[in-house]
Amino acid sequence: MVLKGKGISERQACRLVGIGRSSLRYEPHPRDDEKLTERLKQIARTRKRYGYRRAWALLRREGEVVNHKRVWRLWRQEGLQVPHRRRRRKRLKPRGEVPSKALYPDHVWAYDFIHDACEDGRTLKMLTVLDEFTRECLCIDVGRSIRAKDVIEVLNWLFALRDRPQFLRSDNGPEFIARALREWLAESGAGTIHIEPGKPWQNPFEESFHSSLRAECLSMESFWSVRHARVVVERWRVDYNEERLHSSLGYLTPAEFRQGWEEQHAGALPPGPRSLSLSGAPEGQANWPEVTAQVGTKERQDDQSCPSVRSPATALRSLSSVALSSGPAVATLP
Repeated sequence: MVLKGKGISERQACRLVGIGRSSLRYEPHPRDDEKLTERLKQIARTRKRYGYRRAWALLRREGEVVNHKRVWRLWRQEGLQVPHRRRRRKRLKPRGEVPSKALYPDHVWAYDFIHDACEDGRTLKMLTVLDEFTRECLCIDVGRSIRAKDVIEVLNWLFALRDRPQFLRSDNGPEFIARALREWLAESGAGTIHIEPGKPWQNPFEESFHSSLRAECLSMESFWSVRHARVVVERWRVDYNEERLHSSLGYLTPAEFRQGWEEQHAGALPPGPRSLSLSGAPEGQANWPEVTAQVGTKERQDDQSCPSVRSPATALRSLSSVALSSGPAVATLP
């Protein structure tokens, strides 16, 4: 503007300074981000482990048309970032496909234990059961101690509520390889997949679920008693299935993902039973399923009898079984 006052045209002045004429004429229009910022703060308070991408997905579900880069800018500006943990040096480990990967709902369930403690220092033991295909948490049973017979009780209850899974994946803990449990599973018709000792990455969905349970519930709450822990954990489990968005499911909840799968495959015939070869078992693991698992074309046979069951401590939610897609599929175990 000073050069223009000295008789130099705007075009020549912009050429001398090295800027465009449109930049010289630009007038800023500040955007009111107060409402959006308050909503992001509310999300950060209620969802303490959410990052900006999950918050952005939640805003889009609410009908808010907003760019993820704008959410990221406001998220950093307000200091809402989740604290980063110091990453340990990763060990080199073999990579490969998950043994007998789930192909449809109620195909493969994973179950394992996670531990915590009450305020008085007494330990809590939790049995978690997860549907690997839909990522639904079917049950979190909380107690002071959980033995093989308690695991049978919980599974018996779940089998009565839902369709019996083809396989149950677990580690080689004493509760999961107990003779009573193995005999009961053989009678029920459900197969077992035991991961290789010292290789938790062969059970990735259960490990990922435990990470979310630890970060979003156990590390955020103080438990007074077993009963208090059951109430809090069950509330979180329902929220996990029906409200929490999963990036691996396209930012859908497990319940929405299952419902969409049912609608897409309505009326299709279910795959047939799968058979596992027990050859190649490592030393000390005689019942190790190691080679291949193939889906046949014969339909699964439904159980004719429903054994009497007793409800576990945790309140379970009943979900109907669905018709499954037909067609052969092959999953190779590494």
